[in-house]
Amino acid sequence: MKKVLVLNDAATDIEKGRDFYNSIDPGAGDYFARSILSDLDKLSEIYGVHPIVFGHHRMLASRFPFAIYYRTNNNQIEIVAVLDLRRNPIVNYTGLRER
Repeated sequence: MKKVLVLNDAATDIEKGRDFYNSIDPGAGDYFARSILSDLDKLSEIYGVHPIVFGHHRMLASRFPFAIYYRTNNNQIEIVAVLDLRRNPIVNYTGLRER
C-alpha cells in the first residue's frame, strides 16, 4: 500500500470545494471534504486502475461531481488536482497540463 500525498494545489482545490458547498448550505462543505478524503484513503489500495486523462490518472469522487487527478511513483501517490467536473479542467486549471 502506497502513501497518499496531497500536493498544495490539490489541497487548495479541496478547500475551494469545501468553501463553495458551505456557501450553499452550512456543513455541506465539511461533508464534501470528508467525502474526498475518504476517496483518497481508498485510493491507496486501488491506485493505477483509473484511466489516464491529461497525462494523469483520473478517479471520480464517489459522492460529488469531482475528479481526483493523481500520479504514482515508487513509494507514493501524488494528488495533483481535485476538480469540479462541471467546469473545463484545462480552462480552469492550466497546471494540469504542465505537470
